[in-house]
Amino acid sequence: MYFAALLARTEDGWEASDTELDDVETLSDLADLAREASTEDDTVLVLIEQEDAWFGVVRVDGEDDPRIYVSDAAAAARSSYGEILLTDELLGREPGDDVPDLDSLDLDGTEDGEPENDSDDDDDVVGGAASGEAVPSGPIGDREILADLGVDEKELLILDSNDALNEIAEVLGAAEVLETVR
Repeated sequence: MYFAALLARTEDGWEASDTELDDVETLSDLADLAREASTEDDTVLVLIEQEDAWFGVVRVDGEDDPRIYVSDAAAAARSSYGEILLTDELLGREPGDDVPDLDSLDLDGTEDGEPENDSDDDDDVVGGAASGEAVPSGPIGDREILADLGVDEKELLILDSNDALNEIAEVLGAAEVLETVR
C-alpha cells in the first residue's frame, strides 16, 4: 500500500494535502505538483511511502532543483512511484544509459530463463525494473535534506520505514496536519 502527501510550509506552519501520483511520470512532474502547493515559493516536502518497504522525501524550495532522499533504492526500484525518484543523476548514471547496447549484453545462454550459477553474485545490488542496471540496496540521495528542519543525517538513516513519515512530521511540528490526510 502506498501513501503520498504534500507538506507545504507557510507563515502559519505546515499545511498537508494528500496527493494522487497517477498522473506523475517524472521527477519534473512531481516538482511541478509540489510547487503548485506553495503560494510563496516556500519549502514543500513530498512524502511517499510503500508500507514496510521504503519511504522517500522530495524537497522543493521555490524554483531550485528538487532534492531527493530514498530509504531503500532497491525496494523503490521495484515500485512505479519509486522509479520516479530514482533518477539517472541520483543513481550516478548518464542520462540515456538505461538502454543497454546489444553489443554490451552478456548473452551466454542464460537469457532464456536458465539459472546462472555465478559464485560472485553481489547480494547488495538489485536490478532496476526499467533500467536493467543495478540499483544499490539501502539509502540513496541527499541525507541532509531535512537537516535544517530538525532531522539530521543520523536520525534520517535510522528511521524505520513503517513509521518514518510520522516521525519526520512529528519533528517538523506537522504530525497533526499529516494525520488529517492519512
